[in-house]
Amino acid sequence: MKLPAPLIAAQALQQALSTLGVDVLVLDCSFDLANPAAGRRAHDAGHVPGALYVSLDDTLSGAKTGLNGRHPLPTREAFASAMAALGAHDHTSIVAYDNAGGMYAARLWWMLRWAGHAQVSVLDGGYAAWVASGAAVASTPTAPRAPGGFTLRPALVQAVGYADVLANTQSRERLVVDARAADRFRGENETLDPVGGHIPGAANRLFRLNLAVDGRFKPAAELRAEWLALLGGMPVSGVINQCGSGVTACHNLLALEAAGLPGAALYPGSWSEWCAQPGAPMATGADA
Repeated sequence: MKLPAPLIAAQALQQALSTLGVDVLVLDCSFDLANPAAGRRAHDAGHVPGALYVSLDDTLSGAKTGLNGRHPLPTREAFASAMAALGAHDHTSIVAYDNAGGMYAARLWWMLRWAGHAQVSVLDGGYAAWVASGAAVASTPTAPRAPGGFTLRPALVQAVGYADVLANTQSRERLVVDARAADRFRGENETLDPVGGHIPGAANRLFRLNLAVDGRFKPAAELRAEWLALLGGMPVSGVINQCGSGVTACHNLLALEAAGLPGAALYPGSWSEWCAQPGAPMATGADA
């Protein structure tokens, strides 16, 4: 049984979990940037039955150096080992969800594809949609799975580094799309990074614009129209997505995938890496 991708509805996940012989690993990515312990507490209070918890600060991030951003990627090898330790195999269907509109689940979705794992979906609407569907919830710890055989395969996504984005500030060959709120993009009300502003030439699309009022992703046709209007003729292969620390940018990448517009790249270090580099050009205000 192959699960829908990149988004899966709560009802479809319920069916998959009740089907014998289907290897599904559900991972709860709930988190709060302002209170890192809150995600674990939320998981302990209630989660999809059988779900295991993964933290943005641990499983989904690597070691910080002070120059590589607030949530640098781990090595692909370390991430693959973490997935194997959670019980994932190369054939496992993995479903990620969170309690924040998919902003953290999308990071896991992107990272699994970065490791070459295609069978990964994000629960559309997250934990709230699961509860609203009337499905059972659990508040007792999930027993660990036996270690899996998760191996690295060729990456299914693209990542670019600081040097690539820096060069693009001169060439403007690619379009950088910043997923942060408009005030932070303009350099106002910055509370997470030491410097406010944005990468010169970047466009701004807050990741939450991908969601409808019910917290689920907008229909594919609506997302496609919105994104094509933003891109203004730039091919998707020429798009670089970034945010504050490489997390909500993955939400925009997930939306592009759901809209049938795959192929954009991620700048994992994003603004938190950019603003830490000596001499990095920066812009403020609404203009590039």
